[in-house]
Amino acid sequence: MRAGFLMLTLVLALGSTACNRGRLESLTTGRREFPSFSNVSTAKKADFESEIKPIFQARCQPCHFQGGKVYDKMPFDKPETITRLGTKLFTRIKDEKEQRLIREFLAQP
Repeated sequence: MRAGFLMLTLVLALGSTACNRGRLESLTTGRREFPSFSNVSTAKKADFESEIKPIFQARCQPCHFQGGKVYDKMPFDKPETITRLGTKLFTRIKDEKEQRLIREFLAQP
């Protein structure tokens, strides 16, 4: 009985050591054992010139672009303005697909 308990303790101790060694190796080499959901999804980055700017050109063209009344205060042809205003822009942009694109753009570093 005592020998069986000793063998079981020894096997469990070696097993946990092997598991910890594998985890430590994956942390030091940067390799992950299991893919995370963020790595699995292929989220593309929203491009300002080809995807975001045309949305605002269609909705805000006369006033917020070159020659418009409020272009000096809020030029929508510059990504900094869109980033600064953030989701406040959704008072005018109601389409869910367009809002999703703008959110993807705002989430970029």
